Amino acid sequence: MPARDRLSAAFVKSAPVGKHCDGAGLWLIKREDGGAQWVLRMTVHGRRREMGLGGFPAVTLAQARKLAEDWRAVVRAGIDPVKERERQAREAARADHTLRTVAEEAFEARKAELKGDGKAGRWFSPLELHVLPKLGGVPVEDIDQRDIRDTLAPIWHAKAETARKAMNRLNIVLKHAAALGLDVDLQATEKAKALLGKSRHEAQNIPAMPWADVPAFYATLTEQTVTHLAMRLLILTGVRSGPLRMLRLDQIDGDVWTVPGEAMKGRKGTTSDFRVPLSSEALAVIDLARPFARKGYLFANPRGTVLSDMTLSQHMKRAKLEARPHGFRSSLRDWLAEATTAPHEVAETMLGHVTDGAVVRAYRRTDFLDQRRVLLERWADHVTGGAGKVVKLAGASQ
Repeated sequence: MPARDRLSAAFVKSAPVGKHCDGAGLWLIKREDGGAQWVLRMTVHGRRREMGLGGFPAVTLAQARKLAEDWRAVVRAGIDPVKERERQAREAARADHTLRTVAEEAFEARKAELKGDGKAGRWFSPLELHVLPKLGGVPVEDIDQRDIRDTLAPIWHAKAETARKAMNRLNIVLKHAAALGLDVDLQATEKAKALLGKSRHEAQNIPAMPWADVPAFYATLTEQTVTHLAMRLLILTGVRSGPLRMLRLDQIDGDVWTVPGEAMKGRKGTTSDFRVPLSSEALAVIDLARPFARKGYLFANPRGTVLSDMTLSQHMKRAKLEARPHGFRSSLRDWLAEATTAPHEVAETMLGHVTDGAVVRAYRRTDFLDQRRVLLERWADHVTGGAGKVVKLAGASQ
């Protein structure tokens, strides 16, 4: 048996450049740059193998000897120590790739696509509330359709929309795991849906007021209050309530309101700002609201904070109306379809929707501002009591 423990701790500290044998295959390799590395040489199944055991002084002489003996025991068991260490590394990495870890990493990767960089937490919350409490600690490679079924079954019918979002997010996480090179089942969510069956819940559209009835409701908004004025501008512009409630005075330039791109929902594929042409009636409403402005926000309450997202809905509930504020976007869209000759892409742009693919949008730079200005002026005429006559755009097909 080769002599062992040839080196001393004192020698190791001051060893010259070169290779120094401690015995039984353990070597200290001293480099010219002053660094040093422990190397273990072994013969496994007739093949010469070398393993790095770490650098000195991070790994002391005593520690290197202990590591060397451990790996010699692996060799005596007939196992290739290099392959065994690789296997252990894979197992350790696998333990790090729990569903929670990968989900958080997938969320970080998608933040730039999400409104406000996902700070509201809405993208992650379906996972946080309904998936991760049960599966967060499970290695993502171990998750199959039965795990997903058992996790989402309690809400599959009772909270169908939430379950749908959770399933969608989980599918994205599995795709992210696959991109990392992990062995995951990309069909697991589809298989889970098959096991869960069709949801008994039917999605309900947000109730909308028929466009012909909007003038009568608009006529009731006569009070000089933040609620009435905000509701009027919501109807006149067709925007969502979020951008309206967060409207800042510095976003208005003349008769154009520019909504920051990050505040717009449903515009996947573009991060550009969205310009809203303001009708004469809309400008008049804004002037009436200016005295209520606080901290730069047009629609602020006396405390200086922006209007609550429930304020407008509660107003319509108190009026015993089935329709909800968001439904006025549908009212406007139906009016565009039934009472104007607006082309589809113009009508969709009125609502801030993205139309066509990225290539088409790259060549079509217009946002149809002039056409939308005409249409919103006529919409204002309608909601303030006009006849709602057919609007024809110049150049539009008859």
